Amino acid sequence: MTTDGFTTCLWYDGQAEEAANFYVSVFKNSSIGNTLRYTEAGPGPVGSVLTVEFVANGQKFVALNGGPEFKFSEAISFQIDCEDQAEVDYYWDKLVEGGGEHGPCGWLKDRFGVSWQVNPIRLTEMLLDPDQAKADRAMKAMLSMSKLDVAELEKAFAGE
Repeated sequence: MTTDGFTTCLWYDGQAEEAANFYVSVFKNSSIGNTLRYTEAGPGPVGSVLTVEFVANGQKFVALNGGPEFKFSEAISFQIDCEDQAEVDYYWDKLVEGGGEHGPCGWLKDRFGVSWQVNPIRLTEMLLDPDQAKADRAMKAMLSMSKLDVAELEKAFAGE
């Protein structure tokens, strides 16, 4: 048996194609793949989108128009590890564009209800620091933020 990894399936209520195009526009190393449409066999309207395969930031996904039965929740999220504040700002702004919601501690929901963690890599380094007092100050600062601010996290980490 051979496999080429995992594909994450995201369930939408009629927005699969829109969502796939959105994610491909936000992330580099992205592309749209095959689109499967409903046929006379149903259950959706003939010609409407059933699934759209896409790659976002090198990760494989399939967007499925499954109907209104299931919704996204914060129980599943995607973490974006950002090199610097400019990347944090880019992903934060792009992903909340068009009706997304800001959340606490670097979390947000995009306009489709998918949860994202926009995380500067530097924060993880701070939280793993062997000096627990420094790590705790960084954690406390992070807990007070919505979009994460690397400069403010650094100040807290340094005890300023």
